[in-house]
Formats: sequence, C-alpha cells, structure tokens
Amino acid sequence: MADQNFDVVVIGAGPGGYVAAIRAAQLGQSVAIVEREHLGGICLNWGCIPTKAMLRSAEVFHLMHRAKEFGLGATGISYDLPAVVARSRAVAKQLSGGIGHLMKKNKITVVMGAATLPKAGTVSVKTDKGVETLTGKHIVLATGARARELPGLEADGDLVWSYKHALVAKRMPKKLLVIGSGAIGIEFASFFNTLGAETTVVEVLDRILPVEDAEISAFAKKSFVKQGMKILEKAAVKKLDRHPGKGVTAHIEIGGKVETQDFDTVVSAVGIVGNVEDLGLEALGVKIDRTHVVTDEFCRTGVPGLFAIGDIAGGPWLAHKASHEGVMVAELIAGLHPHAIKPGSIAGCTYCHPQIASVGMTEAKAKEAGFSVKVGRFPFIGNGKAIALGEVEGMVKTVFDAKTGELLGAHMIGAEVTELIQGYVVGRALETTEEDLMNTVFPHPTLSEMMHEAVLDAYGRALHI
Repeated sequence: MADQNFDVVVIGAGPGGYVAAIRAAQLGQSVAIVEREHLGGICLNWGCIPTKAMLRSAEVFHLMHRAKEFGLGATGISYDLPAVVARSRAVAKQLSGGIGHLMKKNKITVVMGAATLPKAGTVSVKTDKGVETLTGKHIVLATGARARELPGLEADGDLVWSYKHALVAKRMPKKLLVIGSGAIGIEFASFFNTLGAETTVVEVLDRILPVEDAEISAFAKKSFVKQGMKILEKAAVKKLDRHPGKGVTAHIEIGGKVETQDFDTVVSAVGIVGNVEDLGLEALGVKIDRTHVVTDEFCRTGVPGLFAIGDIAGGPWLAHKASHEGVMVAELIAGLHPHAIKPGSIAGCTYCHPQIASVGMTEAKAKEAGFSVKVGRFPFIGNGKAIALGEVEGMVKTVFDAKTGELLGAHMIGAEVTELIQGYVVGRALETTEEDLMNTVFPHPTLSEMMHEAVLDAYGRALHI
C-alpha cells in the first residue's frame, strides 16, 4: 500500500488513544489511529463497561431479594447467567460501535492491525491485507496493558479464569477463589458472591483494597464477610493443582504455614503489565521500567515526537486518567499549553457492593508526608436519603491540612459513592478550603449531604451526629 502521512498517529484505540485522536482532530491535525483488536480497547470491550453491566445485574438481583423491606413482593427470584453475560456483551458492543462513529465524524483514519515502530516517525501496520506504512510528525503510544500472570497460576479459561474469562462465564462457580483484592478482584468477587458462589479472596498484603484508606478497607472487609465472603489477608497462593473436570486444589500460605483448599473455579486478578513488547521501543531509545514506558509529566518519552499515555505509561491504571492524558498530549502537540495531570487529583472507583471511591491522600499517607491533619467522618445511617433508600451501610471520610484547610483526601464507601466522589475531585481542582466546602449549600434530601457533614465533622461542627 502507498505510504500515508499524518500529523498524529495514535497506536491503540482504548479510552486514551481514541480520545487523543478526537482531540487532535478537533485541533485541526490530520490523524490516524491503529488498533489490533477492538475500537474502545479493553475498557469498553473487556473492562470498565461490561463489568459494570454485570455488576448492575447482581445489584438488581440483590435488591429483588430485599423486596419485602420496601413493601413489595417478589417470588421465584432467579438469574440466567447466559442472559446476564449477553446483556453485558451487548452494552460493550453498543459503545464500541459508537467509537467507530466518532472516528468517522472526526475524519480520523482507522487502520486495523498490529503496529511496530521501525524508526522514529514511522509506524508499520500488519493488516489482514498486508503491511501498511504510516508516517507521523507525532506518535502517541496508547497500547494499554493486560492481566499479569504468575508462574503456576496462569489462566486456562476452564478452571482458572482471567477477567476476560469471567466476563463470558459459561458456568456459575459454586466454590470460587479470587486471587488479588484490588478493584478487579473485588468486583468479580462481589458479582459472583451476590449470585450465590461461596467466595474466598486471598490478598498477599496485610489488608484488602490496599490502595484505599485503612478505615475504608476495614469497613469493606467487615461488609464482605457479612455477605458471606471469606477474606484471607497476608496470604499467598503458592500452587494450584488442576483436576480437569473436577476443580482446583489451592496451596495457600497463611502465617508461614501452607494449607490446601479445594475450589471449582479460580479468578486470577494479580495486577497488570504494560503492552510494550514487539513495538520496537527499545531500538528507538525508549526507557521501559517494569513493563511501563517512562515519561515526564506531559507524557513525553524522551524520544522527539513520541508520547505514551494511559496504562502503558504507568499508574494510576484508570481509563479516565488515560483519556485526560490523551487530551493533554493532543493539546501539547497543537501548540497549546495544557496543565500537567496531577495523579493525586484522579479519583479511583470500585463498583463492588458497597461501592468504594476515593481521591487524594489517605490519612496515613498525609501523616507520612508531614501534614498535621484534621479528619472528618459521617456515617450513612445519619443521612435521611440513605435511610429512605434502605442503604444505611457506609461512611464518608475527609482529610484536611490542619494549617491551611486544604482538602488532602476524601474516601467513601456505600451506595452510589462512585457518583459522589466527583464533588471532592472538583473541590481539589479548584483548590477549595474547608471554609468553601462548609459554606456550600448541599440539597436535601441527598446522599451528598454526607459530604458536607464529613467536612463539618473534621472541624467539630457536624450537625447530625
């Protein structure tokens, strides 16, 4: 095929790549995007979106069992796993198709195939029709990441599942082992546990959800145990004995001793690794550290004209971080002066039951950084809307700098906190102080009133506890 020349070539059409392409096109750049598998990347096809669709099914199933609490009647409650999976895949397909429309709308050239960088400014794409060569003044790497696999714990799609296998589950686990208690592990544990699987979660660190505030982690553990989960902390799965057609014997080290437990299904969720292989990055002089491309605060790799965004550029491994980096890089390429992204102002959300959301420093991290802190808390049981919803399990926690009133961090667990957290994100972006938040009038009755009360509580002024 004839060579094609562009201002910007983006490799990877996930939430970082396709957003970078759209913003670059909006700014008058000629743009091509290369994708080897699915428009929308992992997030839309195998991550954020389909998992939330499945978790919504589990949430409705849970609420149906509580019908009597709300003066309602529901009998013969059941689930249809293939239908749950089919709905999830349909949601993903709808959004992936929407990305194709956005590419056409913004006149972005889409090339489906596997990309390599034979030299600076050149992208070679192996397509089903042959090899296509693209040249770009600027190249944006947005190749994402994949599930980490530990020796002996590799997924096989039968007894041991990755997140992809779990998303298209062909059977309902009866006795499930989830290895890893980060967002992915906990979300799948929550989904299958809600539908009735006897679920055990193993975490190698001293607490589940280790990136969250310790109080939130402890609250979550108590809630999960109440729901019937078994939580093993400071534990490691050393070996899996696979018995085809029967199940798995897991060798779990706890407190220096190894014990065996039998499961019919294992979900491995032990982190991710960046997709940095087979791109030709090392030959170009790109620095790679533990499977991630090393960049500066503006996602520049050090190789002129070459940027890296999203999961391939390191944590936090979040779709919204990737998208914002995509916008920032597109604007930088176009000659604008965007602000560098501050990782501490990016919210993290986990869509288990109850939901978990946070932004900024934990209380422990703030103290480690030398801050004198004021901490506020407010429980869901003290909020009228939460009581009306029948969702009284949860809390909101705020961490302030005692000297300046800066909101250092906010941490939540409970119903719909993944929607509430953005209020604190905006507050941090606008550099609000405790006074600004105290003087903000929150509507009643809403769950958001707890955000106000948690601020007031940090300064001894809470009204409803």
